[in-house]
Amino acid sequence: MKQYLKVDEWSIIEESFDPATHEISESIFSIGNGYMGQRANFEEQYSGKSLQGSYMAGVYYPDKTRVGWWKNGYPEYFAKVLNSTNWIGIDVTINDTVLDLANCEVKNFVRELNMKEGYLSRRFVAVLADGKEVQVEAIRFVSIKRHEIGAIRYAVTPLNFSGTVKLVSYLDGDVQNKDSNYEEKFWLEVDKAAAADVSYLTLKTKKLDFHVTSVMSFDVFKNGTKLDVQPAVAEREKYVSSEVVVDANQGETVAVYKYVANVTSRNFGLGELVEAGKKLLADAKAAGFDALLKEQVDGWAAKWKESDIIIEGDTSAQQAIRFNIFQLNQTYDGSDDRLNIGPKGFTGEKYGGSTYWDTEAYCVPFYLSTADSEISRNLLIYRYKHLEKAKENAKKLGFTKGALYPMVTMNGEECHNEWEITFEEIHRNGAIAYAIYNYVNYTGDKSYLGQYGLEVLAEISRFWEQRVNYSADKNKYVMLGVTGPNEYENNSNNNWYTNRIAAWTMEYTLEVIDYLKANESARYQELVGKLELKEEETKKWQDIIANMYYPYDEERQVFLQQDGFLDKELIKVKDLPQENLPLNQKWSWDRILRSCFIKQADVLQGLYFLGDRYDLETKKRNFDFYEPMTVHESSLSPCLHSIIACELGYQEKAYEMYLRTARLDLDNYNNDTEDGCHTTSMAGTWMSVIQGFGGLRVANDELVLRPFIPSHWTSFSFKVMFRDSRLNVSVTDENIIVTNETDVPAAIRIYDSSYTVNGNGEVKVERATATK
Repeated sequence: MKQYLKVDEWSIIEESFDPATHEISESIFSIGNGYMGQRANFEEQYSGKSLQGSYMAGVYYPDKTRVGWWKNGYPEYFAKVLNSTNWIGIDVTINDTVLDLANCEVKNFVRELNMKEGYLSRRFVAVLADGKEVQVEAIRFVSIKRHEIGAIRYAVTPLNFSGTVKLVSYLDGDVQNKDSNYEEKFWLEVDKAAAADVSYLTLKTKKLDFHVTSVMSFDVFKNGTKLDVQPAVAEREKYVSSEVVVDANQGETVAVYKYVANVTSRNFGLGELVEAGKKLLADAKAAGFDALLKEQVDGWAAKWKESDIIIEGDTSAQQAIRFNIFQLNQTYDGSDDRLNIGPKGFTGEKYGGSTYWDTEAYCVPFYLSTADSEISRNLLIYRYKHLEKAKENAKKLGFTKGALYPMVTMNGEECHNEWEITFEEIHRNGAIAYAIYNYVNYTGDKSYLGQYGLEVLAEISRFWEQRVNYSADKNKYVMLGVTGPNEYENNSNNNWYTNRIAAWTMEYTLEVIDYLKANESARYQELVGKLELKEEETKKWQDIIANMYYPYDEERQVFLQQDGFLDKELIKVKDLPQENLPLNQKWSWDRILRSCFIKQADVLQGLYFLGDRYDLETKKRNFDFYEPMTVHESSLSPCLHSIIACELGYQEKAYEMYLRTARLDLDNYNNDTEDGCHTTSMAGTWMSVIQGFGGLRVANDELVLRPFIPSHWTSFSFKVMFRDSRLNVSVTDENIIVTNETDVPAAIRIYDSSYTVNGNGEVKVERATATK
């Protein structure tokens, strides 16, 4: 689509109002703090197309599964993060005319997401039907220091008339998820009270008994002076409001400061919710809007200090990477190990806000490098806590032992309802095992293996042991009826990546067993007893590892995505008429499944994860074969292709893929941003820069860098946390400079030379020397 957002290094800016792009903007301009999130809905009424969205982390609903043909094993429900109480609402009436941007002329409209300081602002002039003009200026944020608090300053100024301004501040719980399977409303009212000083509304979910209490208060000012007004209060089902009417002369500004505390039963007892909300609200209101905003600015400054990427010479790329980092930091902060990361974060309802394998494959690397290791550790512990549910999931499919982690989950139970995904896309188990390896390899925290890691790895290996079967024809172990990462190929036999990651998981599990046996013998014996681990099991794993079947084309010397792949008509995407794309919107599913076209990295996913096992020539042959047939119709696809293209020296392809992933939502590449931003793929964007252009890896306890600069950039720099050191890596045409911003020394390797970056020290290497 045509780019309609201004390119700016630190802000996302929309300089005119177009109802046709409004829902896209609602996604892009979303705000959050890891505890709650809010789409960029207008505070005032808007009768045009809009997806209202206020979300509380971890509050979800088991919406009854809806399918055309029920199959044994289908999950009973699809879990959904709920559209919760609309807490931002401020109805505005000028004399007797309701302010509604769908019903008036809008001039001088500017909406800005200030990513540097963490707030959303909006200003415009509305020309009402009778010619009266009012100026509105609004700013809001959800606090990253006080997670339950949201704050709004909403100011109205009559420009060519004098009259009355009526402001109705409200909480509205009569909301519905757009993706409700049966158009059901999921909330019941528990309690409410509207009062002049503080009003509140408590709702509970019809199932699971989640309670959410929203408590609001506000102050009204005219020309900067606080007014002593007595609001008129109102109540109806799932709704409370407070109304003030202020006389305003031409040029006088009436401003309402609205403060809201949103608290849930996940963090407070049912009998404590109202009082807890009132206390948090009182403290926030006492601090005042300006102080809360100052806290917000300082808090975001600290986040950017840890995670910023600076790109010189390419403002579009700079804006894009900061947008991706900003949304990731808004979505998850690691403070609650019961939470995880949904593919849309807090920006929309698609995918239900549930956890996918995206977290382990794409998000863990981001948090490993930009935050304290405890945060990524908590993402792993989330899965550990769901191990018993994963074992139940395996039993539901008929397995007698082992764990199958769900494709989609809130509480560890499978809640996805597409057969080919739920029962066949089992490679997700491998991503969870790989995340354990990735965490330990990056942090050096081997204590995790004995505490949590081996239990998960052993149960996943037990699943793989049962999921393969021995083929007498091939004299190998095979895996039948699976869907690989390329979801445009279902029910295939011997998907190379799935077979490979299964064998690798068993191999890594055996390595962990050997490590614990040698280094934590007491804990190892304890785990042997707890797991009832038998020697015949580990011998079986060794046999499978040694005799796993991998489809391979001897002529091309490439790994085959699955058995029979070469039976397809091999066509490159560039040879398809453009009107055929995107395939998922233009072709029948039957036609897609019979084609060679690939949704996202599949064989290349394995070459990325296990990159240290394969030489460049192997990667090159496979990349050159598969990438031309890849349509990149998954948001997770371009980033991995960018990383591997960097490794192969395909600089233009790497940059092309980087821009596609970085500006996926800003430019609405896939024509679906109105549903919400692609939050988990944003971590892939970060990977494209750090692991792609920066060439970052970890090997032998060293941070390895093999950077190059895209021709579109003059320089770039990024920050990474590595084993308690925070390193700033700056890359120019002439030099690679690594600066240690902590007291903790770090071992690094730049290309093939090793260095120690001392505490608060620096290593500077000439690029010409480094690359020789």
